[in-house]
Amino acid sequence: MTRRKYVVGNWKMNGLIAALDEAKAIFAAAEAHSSVDVALCPPFTLIGAMVAAVPGAAVGGQDCHASASGAFTGSVAAPMLADAGAHLVIVGHSERREGFGESDTDVRAKAEAALAAGLSVILCVGEPRAVRESGGAIPYVLAQVAGSLPGEFDPARLAVAYEPIWAIGTGLVPTVADVADMHGAIRAKLNEQAGSEAASVMRLLYGGSVNGDNAAELLGAGDVDGALVGGASLTAAKFVPIVEAAASL
Repeated sequence: MTRRKYVVGNWKMNGLIAALDEAKAIFAAAEAHSSVDVALCPPFTLIGAMVAAVPGAAVGGQDCHASASGAFTGSVAAPMLADAGAHLVIVGHSERREGFGESDTDVRAKAEAALAAGLSVILCVGEPRAVRESGGAIPYVLAQVAGSLPGEFDPARLAVAYEPIWAIGTGLVPTVADVADMHGAIRAKLNEQAGSEAASVMRLLYGGSVNGDNAAELLGAGDVDGALVGGASLTAAKFVPIVEAAASL
């Protein structure tokens, strides 16, 4: 089946109110490319303001807690994101797995909480460089998929983002063949774990040093349905060319 291209910007811990001008420019430019779904995930502090500044835009969170409420100082629950106007949330990003010690079990619980709150989910997986160099990248990532995937879900509301850890923000990019091989393996794993119908609907995103120069090649690889973009999503000048590349395919 044909899956719509999906380009998502992860602003990470960047952005003040003044950055909303870039968000407005990004979403305005995206209107010219109706074949591509575009979303931005700013810091929690900007979600409500971005929703207000660009009504109808797909705005998301970068993480959520697995509990709907409770004594978890500094955390944000999925229902809170939905209440702020968010449409989606990223879970399991390598910066959460590596820096905060999140396990596959933790990521699965967060994904299930987000889905229960009515949010769509982008579930991240990816290997460190040592694993890639040892030849074990595909088994490593498929184990993450198996351990992180919710038991029951609407496949239209769950995307998987493959982000090799060694390529995030480094300028290093795997070959197109490597990306296609990994995405094909993930699709096969989803087929095995969730069934062929669900696997055919779910979108697989690539992330890791995506920019306007390499986006068309990467997004044209087999089983790549879009991109999860970090630093290049902070400005319209860098992000819109990626959206344009997706629209050209």
